Amino acid sequence: MESASHNTDGEMLWAAVGKDRRWDALGGLRVLPDEILCIILTKLTPCDVARLSCVSSVMYILCNEEPLWMGLCLSIINRQLEYRGSWKKTTLHQLDLLNNYNEACRLSLQFDGFSSLFLYRRLYRCYTSLNGFSFDDGNVERNENLSLEEFHMKYGGQKPVLINGLADNWPARKSWTSEQLLLKYPDTKFRISQRSSKKISMTFKDYISYTQIQHDEDPLYIFDDKFGETAPDLLKDYSVPHIFQEDYFDVLDIDQRPPFRWLIIGPERSGASWHVDPGLTSAWNTLLCGRKRWALYPPGRVPSGVTVHVNEDDGDVNIETPSSLQWWLDFYPLLADNDKPIECTQLPGETIYVPSGWWHCVLNLETTIAVTQNFVYSKNFEFVCLDMAPGYSHKGICRAGLLAIDSRFEEIEKNVVCIENSSSYSDLSRKEKRVRMCKSPEDAGYENCINGMSISNRSGDLEYSYDISFLSIFLDNERDHYTSLWSSSNCIGQREMRGWLSKLWFRRPELRELIWKGACLALNAEKWYERVGEICAFHEYPPPLLEEKLPVGTGSNPVYLINDRVIKIFAEGGLESSLYGLGTELEFYNLLHKLNSSLKNYIPPVLASGILLFENGSYRVLPWDGRGIPEVIASCDLISIKHNEVDYPFGVWGKKEFEYQNAGRPLHEFGNHGKNYLMWPYIVTKRCRGEIFAELRDALSLEDTLNLASFLGEQLHNLHLLTVPHPPTNESIPVVIEDYIQPSHGNGFSRNVTDKIDHPTELKLYISILNRKRKDVLRRLAEWGDPIPSKLIEKVDEYIPYDLTVFFDKLENETEVCKFCSWIHSDVMDDNIYMIPRCSDSLSEENTSDPCLEKSTYLRRSNNSNIQEHSWAPSHILDFSDLSVGEPILDLIPVYLDIFRGDSHLLKQFLDSYKLPFVRKESLMVGLDNRCNQLSYRAISSETHL
Repeated sequence: MESASHNTDGEMLWAAVGKDRRWDALGGLRVLPDEILCIILTKLTPCDVARLSCVSSVMYILCNEEPLWMGLCLSIINRQLEYRGSWKKTTLHQLDLLNNYNEACRLSLQFDGFSSLFLYRRLYRCYTSLNGFSFDDGNVERNENLSLEEFHMKYGGQKPVLINGLADNWPARKSWTSEQLLLKYPDTKFRISQRSSKKISMTFKDYISYTQIQHDEDPLYIFDDKFGETAPDLLKDYSVPHIFQEDYFDVLDIDQRPPFRWLIIGPERSGASWHVDPGLTSAWNTLLCGRKRWALYPPGRVPSGVTVHVNEDDGDVNIETPSSLQWWLDFYPLLADNDKPIECTQLPGETIYVPSGWWHCVLNLETTIAVTQNFVYSKNFEFVCLDMAPGYSHKGICRAGLLAIDSRFEEIEKNVVCIENSSSYSDLSRKEKRVRMCKSPEDAGYENCINGMSISNRSGDLEYSYDISFLSIFLDNERDHYTSLWSSSNCIGQREMRGWLSKLWFRRPELRELIWKGACLALNAEKWYERVGEICAFHEYPPPLLEEKLPVGTGSNPVYLINDRVIKIFAEGGLESSLYGLGTELEFYNLLHKLNSSLKNYIPPVLASGILLFENGSYRVLPWDGRGIPEVIASCDLISIKHNEVDYPFGVWGKKEFEYQNAGRPLHEFGNHGKNYLMWPYIVTKRCRGEIFAELRDALSLEDTLNLASFLGEQLHNLHLLTVPHPPTNESIPVVIEDYIQPSHGNGFSRNVTDKIDHPTELKLYISILNRKRKDVLRRLAEWGDPIPSKLIEKVDEYIPYDLTVFFDKLENETEVCKFCSWIHSDVMDDNIYMIPRCSDSLSEENTSDPCLEKSTYLRRSNNSNIQEHSWAPSHILDFSDLSVGEPILDLIPVYLDIFRGDSHLLKQFLDSYKLPFVRKESLMVGLDNRCNQLSYRAISSETHL
């Protein structure tokens, strides 16, 4: 191979001639391997690659490789994908440049004196045929006609199995062929799986056209988790096999549970590279047509050529792996017999079961169509919960075995009490800690290896065990679910995780023993249960009953419903943030009763509050009503802001200063976030009767929903009219110096309603804080999870500019801009509203006995006197720990997006009750109401009239 010929499609033709032209054509870059050069090219834009192809003959060859243009196209894709015969043409089509590209007029260029083993191997993979590439003598056990009991006894959670006959009665066995699906779904868009951060979709007819002409090393692969929504009739063509029907994620609504089912269609050479299923779930995969080759390794055995990265901050798992075809061609032949994976060839009608934690790689030997689902059941539930726990060591151990053990090995080793002669490990180096891989199913140790039930000391090696008691040893006890970063690689969001366990706890009481074990792993539930028990004991409350052991809901702090009380322990953001949360809430409640506002009838009364402290091996409770600085806090250097002598140093103005100080910082740098100070503020309130709105939403009538909108309008109106405490005259507020926010002594905000922004520095401060928050907004929205739609998060960059100064440039000619300070709840969402059932006689004026209904004007009278018993009325607004001061419109955003879900009729009902007029730009200068001159209203009005 001493010469290369290259046409405009990037096709390499090899011949034997000439001298090496690499020296002259690459200059100083000749020292780099071709693989590195090709990686560098993928970092350029398509236009830059096109320009670089003109530099030299070798650059022309490298820059016209089809795999390169495939990667470039998928990285810049901004519309539906349509394959145009080559990836270079497809890229130009995406850039609207295809009409400027006339390939027919160009001569084919040929170059002697260049060879590349890397390019040749890649070219070979693009054109290789897999007709005879099977492994019919695979060592995955085959079975059929399995009962549920037989499956659990022989395979559940232990080892893979190929099962025949589960899909015999499915309509999909006959109707799921490329030809029939093309007839029925030609214009249906399906999601494509590829190594790209972009979400790619193609119509089915375009995809089939692509598969018939492509010659890609790693072809596009339909891997669609939304096929049930885009093509719902497909769900009628199959049913979950009886042995896989138990799925604990079923308690979640379909839009809240993680992706769990996929339609899989791919041509020859496509497939899934080495991976462990998300969240350590188990999976079943049924093949409808074609043949698939499978390779599997037991948990902890990392395949050759695969690297596992685990982020030490949030436990995010990233796996580097070659494509499935490349692995089988380049790595598999080099493996010794005892290092080869467990293998099989899956045939149409067969279903393969993949247990939790097993590595697997799949290669399509021809065009295949399959359906797969991941599930959580009794055998893997604890592993799924373990994988959600904060930290990183256990995530690495679950996937990479003892190779992932870090410098904490000696400390961890002391906890492995079941290992004999553990002292013999003390001098082991990292290289000496290895995974023991069993050779075959016949090997005497095979069952112990895959069952993960043994831990032993043999020849100086700690033997890996995929057992929950062993793996939990590697949990980081210093990290807590409520104060630690959440990994973006987790299969479910942090709020959804809490909601899932809470729903399981109440809906599946027969599973509570198992759920408790999982909650202890994921949420540190046993520690929080112990703490809430100490609070109950101090206040002489009855201890939690069995059904009250687990925190409820999706909130960011552990909340317990115990008898007729609600106990919330503040944890989110660390100790300092928690003190401001509780201090502000207590200041607000005091003001509410001092002013005798009617709003107090719709907020649960406070029964107790304080700080739980752990010291000298025991707990101690310190009552605290929010006034002053508790002695235990004052005596320690725990607070970043020094407060003066005020009634509520951790009240709303102290909280604002704390927020300004930390604006835009990453969560793990926020105050003392994540640090274990063994102190937890808490509050006890009266428990509301009824149900939260989130549980009732779909069952409410239109009238009930309109009543809710009116209720919220009235109560937020009352909230926003409450007097805002004036900050102390010597309270410091931040000002801007270059890129930093530093404290300066000043008068702060206005006493009650409005104050003119007439100083450039103050406006600069306001914009700077917004810009700092803007930098981190995508990550924070993604971490928040439901109910913020992922599609909305993806478009943040389109409608929020990086420099928010542009919003205020529109106001440069205005002579009077006011800022408005009122109390704002900040978190009025569907899980913070309680509703109670009502019947016809409860609505009459003389029978309105519930204090939450007294003096309320929000109940709309129905023309039908026979109101059904399942009608619901709002009674309470909960969770004021996110209280702040600012623009009232900030409370409208979560109400409109989360509670109303964008319903304009509900918004109008809300505004009618709130009595807030829409303001047009022409009326901004007319002094109808001070609210009309608020900064947010003027900015929004300006944007609306662009």
